[in-house]
Amino acid sequence: MADAPPSDLLRWPAASLQGLQRQIVREWRSGPIHQFSIAGPRPRGLALRPRDFRPSDPARGTEVLAGAFRYGGQSLDAADPWRQASPSRRFATWLHGFGWAPDLLATGEEGEGAALRLWLDWRRVFGRYNAFAWSGEPLERRVFNLTCATPAIILRASEAEAAALLDSLARQARHLLTDDEDPGREAERACVAALAGAALVGPAGDRMLARSLARLAKAAPQAVLRDGVHASRSPERGLELLFDLLALDDALSQRGAPAPLDVARSIDRLGAAVRFFSLPGARLPAFNGGEAGTPSRAATALALEAAASEPPTSVPYGRFHRLETRSLAILVDAGGSGHGCPQTGAIEVVADGRWRLIVGSAASSKTAPGESPRGPHGGSCLTLGESWPAPSDVEVERREGDGAVWLDLAFGGWSRELGLTCLRRLYLDDKAGELRGEDAMTPSGAARRGTSSFEIRFRLAPGVAAQIAADGHSALIRPGGGPGWRLRSDVELRLEPGVIFEAGAPQASEVLILAGIVSLAKGARIRWKLSRDSS
Repeated sequence: MADAPPSDLLRWPAASLQGLQRQIVREWRSGPIHQFSIAGPRPRGLALRPRDFRPSDPARGTEVLAGAFRYGGQSLDAADPWRQASPSRRFATWLHGFGWAPDLLATGEEGEGAALRLWLDWRRVFGRYNAFAWSGEPLERRVFNLTCATPAIILRASEAEAAALLDSLARQARHLLTDDEDPGREAERACVAALAGAALVGPAGDRMLARSLARLAKAAPQAVLRDGVHASRSPERGLELLFDLLALDDALSQRGAPAPLDVARSIDRLGAAVRFFSLPGARLPAFNGGEAGTPSRAATALALEAAASEPPTSVPYGRFHRLETRSLAILVDAGGSGHGCPQTGAIEVVADGRWRLIVGSAASSKTAPGESPRGPHGGSCLTLGESWPAPSDVEVERREGDGAVWLDLAFGGWSRELGLTCLRRLYLDDKAGELRGEDAMTPSGAARRGTSSFEIRFRLAPGVAAQIAADGHSALIRPGGGPGWRLRSDVELRLEPGVIFEAGAPQASEVLILAGIVSLAKGARIRWKLSRDSS
C-alpha cells in the first residue's frame, strides 16, 4: 500500500534549502551572542506553585525509581539516561521533554529526590545547548514540566542548586520564545513561556509573562477555531492545549490576576470541543495525527469544565459530525485534511456506550515513516488506487428525524486524476440499532477509459477480533468481552493484519476491507451495514 503521496522532485531543492537554513539557525543559537541574550536577569525565587491538571501515574514513577524509563513499549536505564542513546526519536522527545516528571513526583519524597538528581544530571550534559533538546517539542514540554515540578524539586535542593535550577528554567523559557521549529505550535510555546513567567519572581518572570501573553493573544485565535477544534484538526492536540491553558489560568489566579480574554475564550472553546469529541467511555477519536489517549485524560478535562451541556452534533469550523443513538456513537471526519492525513469520511464507532469497534485513523504525529499508514489507507474510509486524494471542498448534508440521522459527504478528491467524485452516505437508525453506509464513485466531466482499484477500510480497534463468514460478504466483529456486531456488504470482504498507533507505540489490530475494481466510465456504488449480531 502507498504510504505517502507520489514524490515530487521539485520539492527537493526547497527541502535542502530549508535544511540548510535550519542548520544555520541552530549554529547561531549555540553561539555566544544568542546565549548572552537569554542569560538574564536571574529569577529571585518562585511566586507560586503551578499545577498540571493532567492525571499522573505513580506506578510509572515507581518504574523510574526501580531503574527504568518506559515509554511506548521501549525502555532505557534510568541510572544515567542522558549519556545513552534513546531507542527512538519519539522516546527521546518524551525523555528530554521530562514527560516522566509528573509520574515520578507522584511517588512522594523519594520521587522528588530522584527528579532533582535527573534534572541536575541533564543540566550538566545539556544545560548550555543541544540542537535536539533545545528545540521543538522537547524544549516546549520540558519547560512546562519543569515549571510545574520545580516547587517540589527545589525543596530537596541546596540553596546553590535551587538558584542554578531557577536560572536554567528562565534561560530555557527565554529560548523557547525564540524557537520556531514548528510554526503550528506557537500557541503552545507562548502558553508554556507565560506559565514559566508567572511562576518566577522578579523582572525575570514579569518580563517573560508580559511578552508571552502578548504573543499568546495573537496565537490563540489561530490555534483554536471558533468551535473549539484545534487548527490541526487533531482532537488530542486540542485536549493537550486545553490542559496547558488551564495550568496558565490557575497560575494567573494564584497571582491574583485574571486570565486575559483570549485565554479564557480559548479554554471555553476547547472545553466545548472536548465534550463534542469525547466518545462513550471518555476516549477521544483518533483523527489527524491524534491518538485516543487514556479515558482518564479526557474525563479529567471534562470534570474541570463547569459547563455540562449536551455536546453539539457538529463542529462547522473543525468539520466533524457526531451521530449518536442508544446503541452506536459515531464521529465522522467531514474535512479530511490535517497533519498530512487526508481521510475524508473516516469514521470512529463505539457500541453500547463502551466498546470501541472501529477507529478513525491508524496514524499518529509520533509515528516514524512507515510505522503506520497515513493518508486514506490509514483511515476507515474509501481510497482509490495507490494515490492520495487532491485537496477538495466537502459538501455536507445532514438530516435528522424519527430516530434517525442521515449524513451525506460529497467530495472531488480523485476527480482530477481519475475523473471520479465520491460520496459517502451514512444512515444511523436508532430503531433498528444499525448503521447503513454507501460509498459511491461517480464519473465527472468527460468519460474516461480504464479502471481503478478501490478499497473501503474499517480499521478495528486493538483487541477487537473479526471473522469472515463463509459467503465472504459479512464479518462478525467482536470486542474483547463485548457483544458481537456484524458488517455486511455488497462485495466480498477480506481481513488483513494492521497496526494502530496508540499510547506512543504501534498496537496490533485488524482491518476489514471491501475491495474491487471501478470503471472510470461507469463508476460504482458499494453498500454496507453494521448491525448487532443476532446469531
